[in-house]
Amino acid sequence: MEFLKDPVAFIAGLLQNLSAALNLPPAVESILGTVIAVVVVASFGLVLVIPMIWVERKVAARFQDRLGPNRAGPYGLLQTFADMIKLITKENITPDGADKVPYNIAPVLSVVSVVMIWAVIPFSAIWIGSDLNVGVLYIAAVGSFGILSVLMAGWSSNNKYALLGAFRAVAQLVSYEVPLFMALLVPILLAGTMSVNGIVEAQSYGWFILAAPVPALIFFISSVAEIGRTPFDLLEAESEIVAGFHTEYTGMKFGMFFAGEFLHAFTISVLTAILFFGGWRGPGIEFSPLVGFFWLMAKGSAFYFLVMWIRTTLPRIRIDHMLAFNWKVLTPLSLVILMLTAVLDKVFAGDPLRVPVLLAANVVSLFVTLWLATSVSKRQQKDLQTFPTRPVAVPPASEAETSA
Repeated sequence: MEFLKDPVAFIAGLLQNLSAALNLPPAVESILGTVIAVVVVASFGLVLVIPMIWVERKVAARFQDRLGPNRAGPYGLLQTFADMIKLITKENITPDGADKVPYNIAPVLSVVSVVMIWAVIPFSAIWIGSDLNVGVLYIAAVGSFGILSVLMAGWSSNNKYALLGAFRAVAQLVSYEVPLFMALLVPILLAGTMSVNGIVEAQSYGWFILAAPVPALIFFISSVAEIGRTPFDLLEAESEIVAGFHTEYTGMKFGMFFAGEFLHAFTISVLTAILFFGGWRGPGIEFSPLVGFFWLMAKGSAFYFLVMWIRTTLPRIRIDHMLAFNWKVLTPLSLVILMLTAVLDKVFAGDPLRVPVLLAANVVSLFVTLWLATSVSKRQQKDLQTFPTRPVAVPPASEAETSA
């Protein structure tokens, strides 16, 4: 019964009894506990990728009216393991002229940058890897390592297609980090702390989505663009630049990029749940930390399903449209919302009207942005229709063509 109530505390007690029986020094006991915690958290993220790949392939198949994996194992459950074996046994090729150090570090960094985020994720009220008082800043800093891995992969491959893909990827990732970080500041303002668990604790009287729906939408859209999912998958764009920045990667080096993308997709879903939807909060959390863990995974899974839905539904957009949407819509809107939130939260601090006023400001800002975007679009279409076109000169037909 104690195990079901708090498995982590139960296992920690067993380890303490074992260290006491072996008469280990306190320093060794502390280091051993830290190492075990790191291995468990990191392994959780890496192992989670295996069922996620299967789920996404089956969900995409259902959206596209097909079966998906159904040969290897019951319901195709072993298909991911077969793919893993295939990648492991493939030859790892390093191109001639490639810069070997950054070339080999890049795929590892792409996975590490995502796994390190899970170090500050509060799985429940007491299940936290490291409750940093600057946890949100840590997430922003560590998440940016993924941009370095993309640039390192493209530049070190000694391939023009890979380099072009890296340039496009960095242009996209750096651009969408601006509204993402602006939206990230809103829950910090509302909670009054940069601690990730502190933000969840601050939502005890209401989720932040009620006071900040627009920042939540901006954060989610920018996060999808950060991981390069459809419709923002210009990082790869196979029909244009072969496979993007990882063109020259084979075997498990490519598999690391693949795993990093899937894990990053679920990570942003969990972060959205934590920052705006109460994280581990839900009915029954006072009974066991397992209940809080269940609520966090349920909310994260719901947003991950939304990511899969978007991927299998929307087409890829042009890169100029994608960047224009960021700089002309998301970035100005995020700046306006950030300033309005800072002012209104200060003016209505402790007032019962705080949440309704913030919600009204979000709704008005969103409608004004949509109206301006629609007006500009209509004006541009009108200008294109009234723009004078030059007649095309048709060369005279030759005698042979005339006789024919």
